[in-house]
Formats: sequence, C-alpha cells, structure tokens
Amino acid sequence: MRSLISHLHLFTLSLFLMACSHVPTDVTKADELPEIYPDYIGVTIPAELAPLNFGTPQADVCCIDVTVKGSQGGELHANGDFADFDIDDWHTLTSQNKGGTLTITVCMEKNGRWTQYRDFTVHVSNYPLEEWGLTYRRIAPGYEVYSQMGLYQRCLATFDEEPILENTQAPGMCINCHTSCQTDPERGFVFHVRGDHGATMFQRNGQREWLKAKSDLLGGSMVYPYWHPTGRYCAFSTNQTRQGFHVGIPAPDSLQTAHNRQYPSANNRIEVFDLSSDVFVYQPETHEILTDSLLQTKDWSENTPTFSPDGRWLYYMTCRQQSYPMHYKDEKYDLCRIAFDPETGRFGQTVDTLFHATQMGKSLTWPRPSYDGKYILFTLLDYGYFSIWHEESQQWLLDLTTGEARELEALNSPRADSYHNWNLNSHWIVFTSRRDDGLYSRLYLASVDDKGHWSKPLLLPQQDPLHYYGSSLYSFNVPDFTRTPVTFDAYHAGREILSDQRIETKGADSVQDKK
Repeated sequence: MRSLISHLHLFTLSLFLMACSHVPTDVTKADELPEIYPDYIGVTIPAELAPLNFGTPQADVCCIDVTVKGSQGGELHANGDFADFDIDDWHTLTSQNKGGTLTITVCMEKNGRWTQYRDFTVHVSNYPLEEWGLTYRRIAPGYEVYSQMGLYQRCLATFDEEPILENTQAPGMCINCHTSCQTDPERGFVFHVRGDHGATMFQRNGQREWLKAKSDLLGGSMVYPYWHPTGRYCAFSTNQTRQGFHVGIPAPDSLQTAHNRQYPSANNRIEVFDLSSDVFVYQPETHEILTDSLLQTKDWSENTPTFSPDGRWLYYMTCRQQSYPMHYKDEKYDLCRIAFDPETGRFGQTVDTLFHATQMGKSLTWPRPSYDGKYILFTLLDYGYFSIWHEESQQWLLDLTTGEARELEALNSPRADSYHNWNLNSHWIVFTSRRDDGLYSRLYLASVDDKGHWSKPLLLPQQDPLHYYGSSLYSFNVPDFTRTPVTFDAYHAGREILSDQRIETKGADSVQDKK
C-alpha cells in the first residue's frame, strides 16, 4: 500500500512538472517584443548583479521558455511560470561576456499554443560594480503613524536581504536618514531615530554611540547626514520640518498631463516644508559642532549638505525663507557651495551659487557629487524639496568641469524620480522611482560611461519579481551603496535606544561669525 502511494505521489509530481515546464513545439513567431515584468529589454547590467529573473503580467500565459546566449560565448535556459536563472550559472555567463551582450529569446504558451517573440539584448558593462550591496529604508505608506519600518541591506549578487535595525526593536520609533562614509560602513555609519527616544547613532570601527537628538545650540534635530571623505567630519542640516495635506479631487485621466502640471496637487498627497533649516558640521572625535554664520542665516533656509570628494568644499541647497504653509509653492532652492578646510575645520569667506534653479522657476534638491569629482546629481521639481511626493520630480546632472546642467532624459519617467546615490567608482547610481504604479517608490540602477552616456534604468532584481513587487506594501527610500555588509548589533541597539542614555554635543572654538 505504501509503495502504491509513493508511486501515485511520483506520478502526480510528474504531471505537475509537465504542466509547468513544456518544451516549445509548433512555435509561431511574432514580430514584436515580449511583454515582460520587470522591463529588462535593452538594459545595461554589471556582471556581478543578481540574475534578471522576469515573468509576464499576461494572465493567460501558462508557461515561459527563455534562452540566453552570450555574444562572447555561453548559454542559459529557463522554463516555467517565470524565468528563474541559477545564480552561479548566471554569473559565469555575465563574467564571460563583460563588454558584450546577452541575446534573450522568449517563448510563451497561451491556450496550448507557443509564440516566440522578437529577441532583445542586455548589455554587460565593462564597469565593475565594486560594491557588496545596497542599504535602504523600507516603510509602509503613512503620514502620522510609523507602523513597521526599518533599515535593510541587500546583497546585489544574490537576492539575500536582511534587516540592519527594525523599529520593532524600538517600538513607535521612526528610523531614517542613514549613510556610510563613502560606501564604507566600517569607517562610519550613521542614522537617526525619531520619537520619544530620539537619537542620532554614530558607529565607527565597530564602536557605537548615541547623540542627543536635539541641541539648544542648533535649535533642532540633526538631519540629512553626509560624511567627509576622511571620516573626521559629518555634515548635517538642522530642520524644523512640518507636513501638510493637499485637499482636492484628482483630475480625470483625460485632463492629466505627463507631469500633472495643470493640476499640481491632484496626485501630490502631502507637502513637506521647513519652518527653518541650517547647515553645520559635526566632529565625532570631540563631539563638537562647527557652525558658521554664512550657513545659519535668518532669512534663508540652508539644507541637505554634502562634501566634495576631495573634502575641500561643502555643497548645500538654499532658499529664501517663506511664510508657511501659506506660501509653500514659493519654497525654491538653489545649489551653493562654501570652502572647507579639513585641517582646521574652518569655512571659507564667501558662498558661490553653482546652479540657479530659481531662475528656471524650479527648485533643486538632494545634491550628490560623484566620487570622481566630475558631476553633481540632483533632483529638479516645481517647488519644495521633498521630491518623493512630487510626481514632476526629475533627475538632472551638473557637470563640474563645464558648469552645464542637463536633464537626464534616459532616467526620467512621469512619476517621482528622486533619492539617489553613487557607487564609489562613479559609474553606477541607485535611485528611487514611482514609475511602476505611482504609489510605491522602488529602487532602480543605471550606469554612466566615460562619455556621459546613461543607460536605461533597471528595477532591482528579485527572485520572483511579479510576486515580490505585486505583494509588497512597502516603499524603498534613501538607498545607498555599501562596500561591505553593515555589521550592527540590533538587539543591544534596541535596548540602548530605550535607555535614553545620550551624549551631549557642544560648540567648537572654531565657530565663525562673519555677519
């Protein structure tokens, strides 16, 4: 009897495998590209990236058969509900084809009939990724209640993801604004905790400390950090942030433009603005705050500072202070810089404006210099700086050699392209976009070559992308590359957050007043 049951199980399993793994026969060729998700047609990838698994959103497709051939040799095959490639085999193929192309043939079975679609290609870049993975925050959409959220890290060569810290270890807290020192978390890693047990966490060389979240010296919290390349300093802004909600009826589809310009609040649900904001530099060794009157002005808001790769300049954005919330649409930022001496911790005597977004009637946000010193990547939007809530947000690039700025049309979409960061060799970026469904921000990768040409963005690969993204209720934001996995003791960190033991920051002797 037991033998009969075993044979029945094997027979049932065989039927199941036959049902979902057909070999294409009597194939009809179609002169059109396949409809696949994610859209990986024509993208450029680093050889180290996880496999480009994909499926199709067509519900009547019961099986997909995919063949991948390298221009420099090698071949892969996948067959089933979706294209699921073996990770090791995929990396063998991509390594063999650096600088070449992968030609992908897709066949789909519908109602017992097979159709072969036009081949498409994927370019394998000569530029290495040189990063272990990504760090990012995952958060459910919300406005007042944090729900479950956390900081996570993902290995880019595989699909493995793990939490760095979740707010279940510090209930009710908001965990945000994390960054590493030039993608190296061992040299420096920082993030913020908001809520009743607020703090700013610094970890260097495995040693962790918690700073008091707010300082009377600053008049607010430490926000939007960016490390100096030496690891000796970390720039911040201090912001009194508020949020408001648009009240209105979404425009009918027939009246909406590509960037919703006729109805600017139709799909922009929330507005974030600052009652005030200033920029300063923190010195972790001494717990001192370096300030300057040029960076802490009464009539202007200074925000989101970043250091140049050589550490000699501090970039930031600034706008004329408005009366909020009445004049929120007049909050428009330009890009500025001030000299910084890392030996003395002193600032320069003058402020230069590098890009006048206001002269275009626009606002600039999230300036991020490439580590090779060539560019500053930023987001341009109609007003404000919280671009993740603005559908019209677009990626722009400032060439520091020529001073020219241009829209990155190859990257942009009609829906909120925002937060971005560079990898260390400055040939790859990661950024967020809501182009997929207009609701959730997801992570995309793109590359730039030595001539300034950009590749088509690709959605961060997942093992079963249709299921993963179709069932996920979280947005990704503030992504950054990481050279190595972040080593962090989440259990003890949660206890330390709740203990409220905090280090006080203090003013430095080198504070400058140039008023």
